Amino acid sequence: MILAGGLGTRLREIVSDRPKPMAAIHGRPFLDILISDLLRQGLRRIILCVGHGRDQVIAHYRDRRDADYLFSEEETPLGTGGAVRHAAGLVSSDPFLVLNGDSWCAVDYARFLEFHVEKHAEFSIVVAAARGRADGGTVELADNARITRFREKAAISGAARPYINAGVYLLRKSLTATWQQPAPFSLEHNILPGLVEGGRCYGYTVEGEVVDIGTPERYAAAQAKLAPHS
Repeated sequence: MILAGGLGTRLREIVSDRPKPMAAIHGRPFLDILISDLLRQGLRRIILCVGHGRDQVIAHYRDRRDADYLFSEEETPLGTGGAVRHAAGLVSSDPFLVLNGDSWCAVDYARFLEFHVEKHAEFSIVVAAARGRADGGTVELADNARITRFREKAAISGAARPYINAGVYLLRKSLTATWQQPAPFSLEHNILPGLVEGGRCYGYTVEGEVVDIGTPERYAAAQAKLAPHS
């Protein structure tokens, strides 16, 4: 499941003619880079959660035959949590994978799944070294990789091993039925803190950098960091 329905207001000053996940990297939609990585690793059923500019996304993928593409359409913005809950009826695997549609990092998804199963986790998050960044969700881990603190877009202060949320998740299929919040609501603000407090959330550490296109500055940096044939 790829969350591709956000408004992308911060990027709109330089990418105004398409939804944020369709912003071009070396002439190629950013979303294509995410999906190519999924296909390379054997994933073949992809749910695209679409809202703003959804006609462009649907038109780009509906006739492709390299995977099964399903579309969960949002008439109004539902937030990241609302989008996942809205699309849950299309999910056929348990657990299932969720990715933010505006960021990428190198993840071995087979190993991530093994980690999730071994930990008996309800929710697992890919985390990467903060590298001085504090503009994403900051994460602290115990020695057994259990997440002990999750703070969305909060400054890092004294964390022994600070990581950032890479926006890649594995979660139990049944979990979405327990989310009773009215939409819109956020995974990061409304769901993850409670799971962390209950000791049911684990962090899978990767070595690479998280590349995102959320702002004009980071979008420009992504052009340099992502090779033309990523």
